[in-house]
Parts: sequence; structure tokens; C-alpha cells
Amino acid sequence: MTAARSSVRVGISSCLLGEPVRFDAGHKRDAFLTDIFGKFVEWVPVCPEMECGLGAPREPMRLVREGRGVALRTVKTNTDLTERMETFAEQRTSALAAERLSGYVLKKDSPSCGLERVKLYDRNGVAERSARGVFAAALIERFPDLPVEEEGRLSNPGLRENFIERVFAYSRVRSLFAGDWTLDALVRFHTAHKLMLMAHSPDAYRRLGRLTAGASALPRKDVAQLYTTRFMSALSVLATRRRHTNVLQHALGYFKKQLDRASKAELLDAIDEYRRGLVPLIAPVTLLRHHVRVHQVEYLAGQLYLDPYPKELMSTGAYKQPR
Repeated sequence: MTAARSSVRVGISSCLLGEPVRFDAGHKRDAFLTDIFGKFVEWVPVCPEMECGLGAPREPMRLVREGRGVALRTVKTNTDLTERMETFAEQRTSALAAERLSGYVLKKDSPSCGLERVKLYDRNGVAERSARGVFAAALIERFPDLPVEEEGRLSNPGLRENFIERVFAYSRVRSLFAGDWTLDALVRFHTAHKLMLMAHSPDAYRRLGRLTAGASALPRKDVAQLYTTRFMSALSVLATRRRHTNVLQHALGYFKKQLDRASKAELLDAIDEYRRGLVPLIAPVTLLRHHVRVHQVEYLAGQLYLDPYPKELMSTGAYKQPR
């Protein structure tokens, strides 16, 4: 049930693809994004500085605190580019609505594209990491449910997997509500994401269930917006090893009669090794997939938890995951 890979479009800061658009006419090509993730998504590159006509090379810029506001100024000549960038950002993010993006990767520390902890200078030239880039701020405001990350944070395996999961989930939920959807289709969607949601937030899963059950009493547009927002908010909560373990043990319950003693013990061992942090999540999940296929367990076969995105993007190395 994973979304068709060619339909997953992701915005990205152009420099991360190796395009020479930085202030020094250089780039910040990211090998994971270009060589691995890029095989499964279609990139929509944007460089705010180049597209608003600043060119490359160009004078460096920085964010400066001015009164109660923040200005975008060049470093040497102190030229104020705030209005120019804000106007561009508003126009470009509006145009991006037609691209049907499922995610966005921004360049960290950039005064235009930085998502968080961008340097903000005071009148004395002292900086604190407390700002968001001008374009990034407009992007978040325009698309509050869109999965957005910086390339720097994607070096963390847990944050990377969460972002990838959200990108493909957002593609699916957008596809659900894009056409003339039915309540039955919403119920099927919610059911298919039960285990995934339980791994992130059992409370959010139950709230979404109540929304789904009462959807017939609400305007269709409100249902689509509410479900999308709450669904994506739930997935933004990092799944923990404890909740994953609970989900895996719950899935094991569907094999009470199908598995022989040795197979059940093997699966229990894989789940326990994951619980103790000895193996990555893909280890017990792969074993579960095998038994689902062999024993044709229909309910689990329809669970996106076991197939959230292309398996090539799943981490194969153990990493420190929240308990």
C-alpha cells in the first residue's frame, strides 16, 4: 500500500542537489539525498536567492534584529533585502501549492532556508541561534502539515526515518482526500494505519478513530482538513522502542494458531532483541512480513506499519532510539 514512488514529490534547497547556487557559487551536495532518497522521490528544487535575482556569487546575507522585527541584510554593504525576499517567498510558496509536495528538505543555518537555530545578530554583531530563515518561515506558514526537515538533522537515523515515514504518509493521505473520497475509504485508511499510529501515539490513534466514527456528521472539507492535520501531527511524535515493542507483540497475537513453537520463539527473540537495542526495527519487521506472507494474515498484510515506505530506506544498523 505504499504510495507510488514516482508520485512522491519533495521540495528541496537546490544547493543540496549539487547545484552551484551558494553565495560563493559553490554547493552543499548531500549524498544521502541525491544517491539514496532521490531514487524514490521526485525533487522540486528551489533556491530563494537565485530565484529572486541575487545571482551567484553574491554578497553573503544574515538575519539582524531590528526593534521587534528581523531584517535580512547583506554582510558588507548592509543592504536590506527583507521585503524582496518576503515578497518572493510569498509568491513562490503559493506556486508550490500546485506541485502537490509531500515533503521538503531545507538547508540548515541559511538565513533564507534554515528551519531552526539560524544565527540572529543584534546591533553589536553578537549572534544567537534563535531564528528561522525568511523563506522557511513562509513555507511553514503556507503548508503547516507538510513534513519539513533540514539536511543536517537527517544525519540522525531516528529523525531521518521519521521524516521519510511522514513524507510517504502525507502522500497517501493527500491522495485519499484528493478525489471524491467516501467514508468507507476513510475507515479503510485509518484501519491500515492503526499499528503505525499506535507506535507513535496511541492517544492520537484513538482521537482519530473518534473523528472517523463521527465523520458523517461533519462537512466533508472539515473532515479532510482535521484528519490530515491530526494524522500528520501524530506521526511527528517520534516512535519509541517501547511503543514499537508493544506493536510488534500485538502483531504477534495474530499468529496464535499459525506458528509452530520454533517459529514463534524465533519471532519473540527478534522482538526482544529489538527491545534491548541489539538489532534495528527492520529485523523483527522483516520476520513478521515473512510470516504474514506465508500464512496469509489478511489484517496484517494491510497494515502500513510493515510497509511504510521503500525498504531500501529503512535503517539496517542499530541506533539509540527513545525508550
